[in-house]
Amino acid sequence: MEKLAAAFAVTLGKYVSKEVVVFIISMIPILELRGGLIVSKLLQVPITTAIPLCIIGNIIPIPFILLFIKQIFKWMKKIKLFRGLIEKLENRAMGKSDNIRKYEFWGLVLFVGIPLPGTGAWTGSLIAALLDVDFKKAIIAELLGIAIATVIMSVLSYGLLGALLA
Repeated sequence: MEKLAAAFAVTLGKYVSKEVVVFIISMIPILELRGGLIVSKLLQVPITTAIPLCIIGNIIPIPFILLFIKQIFKWMKKIKLFRGLIEKLENRAMGKSDNIRKYEFWGLVLFVGIPLPGTGAWTGSLIAALLDVDFKKAIIAELLGIAIATVIMSVLSYGLLGALLA
């Protein structure tokens, strides 16, 4: 993830400020807040600036995914070109949904909060939408998960990794 985040940072950094780079990376699936905090450390953005940028960037897509992704996927499946991709995305997300289905709220909190490959707010929102988790419950769970991920990734990016990168 570090290499992907760094590649985005270099590319975007030619056109916008490093703070905008951090914000945009935090909105991108796969990278999200984790990538944003790693890039913010690499770009030497102060942690007090990086954390709000990453949190807001990671939060912005959540309501749109929860509210509209099922309709978007339904529409896209009607187009032969996209059908396979959408079904693959749905199957991949549902393959990770066991703990969310079983524990719902706390499962979603942990899924979003523990920074492992394939987890995070984007996938958590997709799974919550596909499982028809209550919108308010999903939003609160994801915000708690983002808070947990922020603490973990701040320590890793600015603490442990920060010491190695310094």
